[in-house]
Amino acid sequence: MVLQVHLPPTSEMTVPPGEGTPVPPGQEKWASRLDSARQIVRAEAAALELVAQRLDNSFLQAVDMLQRLTGRGTGRVCITGAGKSADVGQKIAGTLNSTGTRAYVLDATKAMHGDLGMLHPDDVALILSHSGESEEIVRLLGPLREMVCALIALTGNAHGTLARQADVAIVYGPLEEVCPLGLAPSASTTAMIALGDALAFTLSRERAFTPEDFARFHPAGSLGRKLLKVESVMRRGSELRIAAANDTVRRVFAQVRHPGRRTGAVMLVDEAGRLCGLFTDSDLARLIEARRDAALDRPIREVMTANPITVPVGVRVGDAVELLRRYHISELPVIDEEGRPAGLIDITDLISVYPLRGGWQSPEMSETQGANALHADLPAARKSA
Repeated sequence: MVLQVHLPPTSEMTVPPGEGTPVPPGQEKWASRLDSARQIVRAEAAALELVAQRLDNSFLQAVDMLQRLTGRGTGRVCITGAGKSADVGQKIAGTLNSTGTRAYVLDATKAMHGDLGMLHPDDVALILSHSGESEEIVRLLGPLREMVCALIALTGNAHGTLARQADVAIVYGPLEEVCPLGLAPSASTTAMIALGDALAFTLSRERAFTPEDFARFHPAGSLGRKLLKVESVMRRGSELRIAAANDTVRRVFAQVRHPGRRTGAVMLVDEAGRLCGLFTDSDLARLIEARRDAALDRPIREVMTANPITVPVGVRVGDAVELLRRYHISELPVIDEEGRPAGLIDITDLISVYPLRGGWQSPEMSETQGANALHADLPAARKSA
């Protein structure tokens, strides 16, 4: 079965009713372009559906082989292809690496001029070729057979040289390219990318790959922000203000002063050193404004926030941000497994982690202004992480 895609001449195209923005009179050419683009996207989607229907036991054999041979520690997936297939191979290698299966790309031309030296006997070669007859790939099959433990083909031609010589061949079958000329790789490369994703994600599920594993491989960017642990942003050690809950308010603030930027809250502990309360600079200001001077010489436990909201060590920053947003608080203690203070997340520390809607914090923006803006923007930050 071959997927047939026929695009009408541009002059005959119109925007389907109910789709897109109405086109003003005289701009029919823009409508025809959009219609053409939509048909191309739909054609590629139809091609993927066809590929999904054609998946068979060979895919399962490939997964089993990759899991068995690369799971021993030394083996990696060697991915190679020619032309656009090589570009697809780069993407597949990146997806495999980020989801727990080590992979690298072998340039099919350079391989014949020394780069075969990067191969290891425990490696598995994943070879991409739509026709299965690319000259660069066919001549590489012999050396690969001698230097790796298995060959897996990803091809559209079940009867090509590649499929016949591979140990396992994932054949997605014939597809008509959606290029108007029917020549430029399009449906075939889309199919290869989708099957590469299918292999990578099936392997990651089989290996019980966790979000924590994923975070280790993505320490930067929006993915990194989403998966950071609180330890990476919390204040700790000399940056913390910790005092005994039985001390007076006056004594606490006299003792916990230290140079440099300070946290906006004092963490209060019981006789065993476990966190039992929180007292913020705002709490102190309210005492003074209310002219409760006598309270300054009373135990701080009488005016502290008892049993404050906390998070344990190891929680993701995104979950801590959600608590700050939900309860409209600016300080969040981090405790260890014994309930002792391990750190403190101050909302101002998140300004550099979660960009504000519409851009980063302005250099002219004060820390307080930035915190207020971030507090207002936390739901958006949470969604964009």
